[in-house]
Amino acid sequence: MRIVPWHEGGLDLLRRTNAPEMMVHLGGPESEEKLLDRHRRYLLLEAAGPGRMFLVELAGGGGPAGTIGYWEREWGGATVWETGWSVAPEFQGRGVATAAALAVAEAAARDGRHRFLHAFPSVENPASNAICRKAGFTLVGPCDLEYPKGRALRCHDWRLDLGDVTGLGSNDPA
Repeated sequence: MRIVPWHEGGLDLLRRTNAPEMMVHLGGPESEEKLLDRHRRYLLLEAAGPGRMFLVELAGGGGPAGTIGYWEREWGGATVWETGWSVAPEFQGRGVATAAALAVAEAAARDGRHRFLHAFPSVENPASNAICRKAGFTLVGPCDLEYPKGRALRCHDWRLDLGDVTGLGSNDPA
């Protein structure tokens, strides 16, 4: 598994992972217009502001299996990195998201701007909460976020100290 910088081919994956069963914890599928907006934001993220989006690719080719990234968020009176991911159904249950979380933590640590990386999976999403635990995040506790805009989402706040992640993953997304 490796993570590669977001590129035009990511739009097809966004469409594949926009299925109702994939979006159940995130307010449901997005419209085509919102997917196109998301794709454009991902393409511009590194140039427009701190953070990066990546496609998750399996070793040996086969195209992208998922998405992951990190971006800035104000949280607890400080600026931190936030991360989130999505893995296509046919690749779930293989450790892909956990490996990607470790790789993106290393990328965020190399960036050097912030000490902590947070993930905010829904309290009702056992798979994403398990990924946080397996990737070494510490559960801070429950919290409420607005996602998507206008919708309250009860989450778990998971935090990873980026000073502790160097050498955990095996990917170099540079």
